[in-house]
Amino acid sequence: MQLPDAELLLASLTAQMRPGIAANTALVGIYTGGVWLAKRLYRDLEVTLPLGTLDVSFYRDDFGQIGLHPQVKPSDIPFEVEGSHIILVDDVLYTGRTIRAAINELFDYGRPASIRLAALIDRGGRELPVAAQYVGAELALPLDKMLALEKATDGKLTLSLYNKTLRDNE
Repeated sequence: MQLPDAELLLASLTAQMRPGIAANTALVGIYTGGVWLAKRLYRDLEVTLPLGTLDVSFYRDDFGQIGLHPQVKPSDIPFEVEGSHIILVDDVLYTGRTIRAAINELFDYGRPASIRLAALIDRGGRELPVAAQYVGAELALPLDKMLALEKATDGKLTLSLYNKTLRDNE
């Protein structure tokens, strides 16, 4: 299967988002791929509020089943959430559970004026009523496949496809 070019999708996402950026707009990336994307979007869109990051591990509804990921990172929200317009950034939108967890965590910091979602890839398969307002591409994948955003040493982003059972055991 030929995967789309992640750098071209990021350029498309940037163009889609540009009109929606105002002085009280903040970007919040979800670890790990969403943070990589958010950093690039933050720079290219010249967002004025500081960049936020979330690790939603403790907010997942399946935390009891999957346990703690070995590389949990601290969340950092260095701006006033109350009244801000937040754009959550994630690499792949699938079931919606990661986004639900991110929204739950954001509300622990305050009540934002609005939350929008930007995703590089929407692969469908929603289990919750979550939709992205900004999408690089929609891509239908078999259930046994996992799509991952990867960052090369030169900073370029690429997409890779894995068998879900192999990747889950890493």
